[in-house]
Amino acid sequence: MLLLVIGCDNFYMMCSLNPFYLEKNVIVSSDIEGSWFAKPLKTVKDSSSSSASRIWNLADTTSTWRIRRYISKMVVKDKKGKDSTTYKPENYYIVKLLQQTDTNDYRFKVVLFKVNKALYADFIPYAKEELFKSRLSSGSFFEVHTLARVTFAGSKMDLSWLGADCMKEMIEKKRVRVNYQWVNETGRFLLSASSGDLTAMIDRYGDQPRFIDWENQQARLKLTRLN
Repeated sequence: MLLLVIGCDNFYMMCSLNPFYLEKNVIVSSDIEGSWFAKPLKTVKDSSSSSASRIWNLADTTSTWRIRRYISKMVVKDKKGKDSTTYKPENYYIVKLLQQTDTNDYRFKVVLFKVNKALYADFIPYAKEELFKSRLSSGSFFEVHTLARVTFAGSKMDLSWLGADCMKEMIEKKRVRVNYQWVNETGRFLLSASSGDLTAMIDRYGDQPRFIDWENQQARLKLTRLN
């Protein structure tokens, strides 16, 4: 457990060992596909214009976000023993952060799911090389999951990540009971609850601003569609 989270230095987003979703809640939506420009958002309660960008590394906000549904490729033998290639759309997306001034790109697997009619996204690093350059991935480059609420408004998409401080407060005040581990090496905790328990938490508290105020989470981005 400790080895898994030594590098989890993102103190703003809540990280989990298990996915935040159950397969029965997974959806696909063409609305998320395309190329996007990312801009940090400040919280409603925070009047500092700089606070919205201080947690993001340049890779997250100076890149074009290209989001595509993943298409798996499989080569099988036909009845004559010849190779035959088949393609299958999977129920998740690959996000590529493409920088014009850098040959590297940063990738994430994103699973969309709904709980109580609200849309959420489970983020997990997909390609591990160069991950230290991205704030979004530096908190979860050991394949831990982060949770974002997703909202659309015209050509805009807002992402608001469940914050570590918000989760810590709910646990300390016994508003929510989920398994977690405290990691002394990083001075933070990591959720170890099952996906079922995490889904139940979202179901109960996700639409209640007094518990999870998505407008005041510290890690928020507004994506503007480019195409």
